[in-house]
Amino acid sequence: MKLARRTFLAAASAAALLAQPLVADAQSLPRNMRMVIGSTSTGGDTYQNSAIVADALSEKLGINIKVDAVGATEAFKALARDRRGTTIMVFHDQSYLANLYGVTGYGDPFEEFVVGPTLAINPGNAYLVPADSPYHSMEDILAAAEAGTRVRVAIQPGGVSEIGFSALKNAARLRAPGSEENIVPVNTGSQSDKNQAMWDDLADVINGSIQANEQFTQLPADDAKAMRFVWITARPETLEQAPEAGMGGTSRDDMLKYASPKTSVTLDGETDFTFDKEFFLLFNKDMDPEAMAAIDTALSEIYADGTVETRQKEAFFIPDYLPAEKARAHLREKRDTYEKVISEISGKS
Repeated sequence: MKLARRTFLAAASAAALLAQPLVADAQSLPRNMRMVIGSTSTGGDTYQNSAIVADALSEKLGINIKVDAVGATEAFKALARDRRGTTIMVFHDQSYLANLYGVTGYGDPFEEFVVGPTLAINPGNAYLVPADSPYHSMEDILAAAEAGTRVRVAIQPGGVSEIGFSALKNAARLRAPGSEENIVPVNTGSQSDKNQAMWDDLADVINGSIQANEQFTQLPADDAKAMRFVWITARPETLEQAPEAGMGGTSRDDMLKYASPKTSVTLDGETDFTFDKEFFLLFNKDMDPEAMAAIDTALSEIYADGTVETRQKEAFFIPDYLPAEKARAHLREKRDTYEKVISEISGKS
């Protein structure tokens, strides 16, 4: 009995020692933190994912974290002002894509802030056509451009919505130089604006998402609002982690038909262009490094536990934790790839 008690106490002491670094690091964090996000919507994917992560971090660290949907410009300003570390930010690839596209109010996040760990992927970035469109595939669209037909693509310029459009123009250029001039943008605003452009016959193709547009792909073909997917930009490895049932009436296997390699939009003539919309943390450059490390350590333990991953998958996110250092290298590499695509077709759109 005494031996068993000693073994139990030794195990408990070891567990306490393992827990000490996180507890100690967490002391450098403020008791109340503000998590600003690059969106003004409390119903969109940025808010949904941020709320899941904020809840998990609050519980793990024993602090209060409030998600504040202030939009990209205000979020960057708030983060830049707060050197104390009471403000952190969650955003996605828009943060560096908008900078590459030269959108006002977007600096280089890798220079102006500390890019932290990645959190999740929204695998839903997609392109769609009307149900009665003559285009049944991306091959049809590229062939039409090569034959001299103007293909109008509705996008929200300057970021996630535009990067697939840039990739499409680049693929047209590689296929038949000059044909990229026939891939033309219809610059709109929100997803509802892009949808309306299609319904008003102002666009032949629209940027959309699985989450926002899948419902329209289930309508009868003769419905004026019916759509069809032609391209999902996520990597197949990402989509394969989605629930088998997929979303609505579109299964995971259905989604994979619209993604690389079954649907090919070339990047360089040899490999396919892919794009995962990834969410990640950003910190003020003057924030206490120990506080940043405490958040990163907490996230590593949260994702190892698996609970947050279950919640993310239920909301059709793909869990995507990378510790800060690996995340920065990964996102920089991703940024550099897309910078090449944008530079190839710059001035031609």
